[in-house]
Amino acid sequence: MNLDQLRSFVEVARFGNFTRAAEELYLAQPSLSRQIAALEHDLGAELFHRARGGSTLTVAGESLLPLARRMLADAESVRRELAELAGLERGRVRLGATPTLCISLVAEVLSAFHAEHPAIDLHLSEQGSRRLLDELAGGELDLALITMTDASSAERFTVTPLLVEELVVISSAGAPPITTHDRITLGDVAALPQIVFSSSYDLRAATDHAFAAAGLAPEVVLEGAEMDAVLRFVERGLGVAIVPAMVLIDRPGLRSMRLYAAALDRTISLARPVGVAPTAAVEVMQRTIAATATDFAARAGATMRSADGVEPSPGVTGRGGRAETG
Repeated sequence: MNLDQLRSFVEVARFGNFTRAAEELYLAQPSLSRQIAALEHDLGAELFHRARGGSTLTVAGESLLPLARRMLADAESVRRELAELAGLERGRVRLGATPTLCISLVAEVLSAFHAEHPAIDLHLSEQGSRRLLDELAGGELDLALITMTDASSAERFTVTPLLVEELVVISSAGAPPITTHDRITLGDVAALPQIVFSSSYDLRAATDHAFAAAGLAPEVVLEGAEMDAVLRFVERGLGVAIVPAMVLIDRPGLRSMRLYAAALDRTISLARPVGVAPTAAVEVMQRTIAATATDFAARAGATMRSADGVEPSPGVTGRGGRAETG
């Protein structure tokens, strides 16, 4: 007995006709007849009353039919399970992330994922949050790590806040400290020579807004740089910059200072399209991102808090709550 024989038996029982069943199964009728005959021989019983007007089930056939259907259903379930497992042996994950996350959290995520699933093809899109959401909506991405959302996002995306990260002021470790206090005011930062990001960065919009809201005009010595360049320029003593805390990991040439009173932060969230079932590989990537975010935050050397606003101990973060806007 094999699955092809059982499938043929179920189709003949459904149509009551060998010819129609053969057409449904894309088989020649003699091949179908041989399968049924072999099945009857193996079971030692006739399964159909054959007549010119059609074929009807015998008592043995009626007993076999529910069992055959169950066996075929179980076989299909096994096939789906194995296909899911095979999805981790081949396939792809298309992940989007903002530039500041690409040189910090995403590097750790992709390293961990690739170590466990080296056969999965990984595609990375490095864009601002709004562009990433456009790519997600257009079916170009499976997941996106973003730092900004808007009210319309809830209709098109499932947005899961991962952690809230503090923005800090950085200066060269080889230069004297920019203040003798444990924190610095936004006004004091505005008076220092400052390196600012490209206008495409979500981070640039956030810092510009903070200075404008405080009625401050920062002293800019260099504008339009990308993240890695900003960090290198600060290391060389060209100026200070406001950056996410986690980019300081493995950067001994930089010194960080927390902002006083007018603290800045950002919510890092994972977005995926509504109504699209994730593949097995995408589901594993989601779990890898969540776990790596928690571990990464513990190493980040700055205070973080859960996305619902409850602040745990310094350097430790949580997940949950709501998505930030802006």
